[in-house]
Amino acid sequence: MSEETFDLIVIGAGPGGYVAAIRGAQLGMKVAVVEKRGSMGGVCLNEGCIPSKALLDSSELYHLAKDRFAAHGIEVQPPTLNLGQMMARKDDVVKKLTDGIAFLFKKNKIVSFLGTAALLSPENGTHRVEVKGEETKVVSAKKVILATGSEAVQVPTMPFDGEFVVSAREALSFPSVPEHLLVVGGGYIGLELGSVWLRLGAKVTVVELLPRLVAGSDGQVAEALLRSLKKQGMTFMLGAKVAGVEKKDGKLVARVEAEGGMQEIACDKVLVAVGRRPLTAGLNLEGLGIAMDGSRIRVDADYATSVAGIYAIGDLIAGPMLAHKAMEEGAVCVERMHGEPSQVDYGCIPGVCYTWPEAASVGKTEEALKEEGIAYKTGKFSFIANGRAKCMDETEGFVKLLTEAEGGRLLGVHILGPRASDMIAEAVTVMAFGGSGEDIALTVHGHPTLSEVMKEAALDLDKRAIHG
Repeated sequence: MSEETFDLIVIGAGPGGYVAAIRGAQLGMKVAVVEKRGSMGGVCLNEGCIPSKALLDSSELYHLAKDRFAAHGIEVQPPTLNLGQMMARKDDVVKKLTDGIAFLFKKNKIVSFLGTAALLSPENGTHRVEVKGEETKVVSAKKVILATGSEAVQVPTMPFDGEFVVSAREALSFPSVPEHLLVVGGGYIGLELGSVWLRLGAKVTVVELLPRLVAGSDGQVAEALLRSLKKQGMTFMLGAKVAGVEKKDGKLVARVEAEGGMQEIACDKVLVAVGRRPLTAGLNLEGLGIAMDGSRIRVDADYATSVAGIYAIGDLIAGPMLAHKAMEEGAVCVERMHGEPSQVDYGCIPGVCYTWPEAASVGKTEEALKEEGIAYKTGKFSFIANGRAKCMDETEGFVKLLTEAEGGRLLGVHILGPRASDMIAEAVTVMAFGGSGEDIALTVHGHPTLSEVMKEAALDLDKRAIHG
């Protein structure tokens, strides 16, 4: 069995893993990456963030051409959906980005191994990783970063079958538009993929156990998003759960328990999107005695596990399962190995739901501030009064700022509206520097731009919004 030695081995080439590998190489380390897929990028690039956004953009263009071009004076024949071409474009976007990571590995002289990884017992202070691929080999290094990500949670009453009861992976590649898609889970993944198929012509019903959408988001944003999606044609059953799914007369029939009792819903596909869990099977964590906190790996401020020389980042450790969180942790983990005082500002990690309108947030919600007894001020402004939003015919939604009652430090920002995913960056920057609502109010924003809504919301903190 051949054995190669490196300074750092990264297990997993998802967002956290590939960033850690590249940053390690930039700092002079000899780096190896073990990845079980044939392409780089992990779930995010292959079956998550990137393909879903490609389909969201394509489906939104189809919707605009079908329903909204006429209002802009653009007269076209009713568009015809070529789902095969749409999927081919999505796959091409994915391939270009995953090939791009492979190029970056080559550029940074990172060695990649294709196969599944398992931690072996260390020898003479060196960690050893068994890689099972076309052939089995062992690679060793002083330091190992675990970055294997997560997988979709399966519900026991409706196990995945890859065709009728599916995870997001399969829902990104349906061969035809379902007549009726039942989505189990009202979080980011369920709402985004539900939006794709709704725009393309499916009837979409969302079943959510909680009485609201997107748990943990600002309540006003969640309520407004619910109204918007209902207006678009999405159906919701909140405070309900799917007790089971069976086939009847060539159709799926889901038994849904709600406050009014049990009812049966016929559908073509069931997308289960109730969450994700860390992907640790086969790593031999227990064999090495790596300490856990439930299903997550316990780490310290350096992302070090209980076993010296082994580190963990991303979905494997505490915190939101977000690609950008994993990427930051990957870079910071390697930099701290190098003696740099880097750190992730966990209070300034944005979250985005790529429905349309988009929902984006950072920091505390109003509900959390009330629960924690923190005195605060609120500033809010609607896109309906914004010139650029009117020109775009995208006036739905608002920006909401939360600041300290005394001192004005920015505590949270919540946006529902066009390009909220891009607009939230201004709020993240101000919060990262400990800035205030007044800092945003005093900043010159281009006119006409959507970002002016952020400035107006900041002015509204002191009831001096100009256009409201």
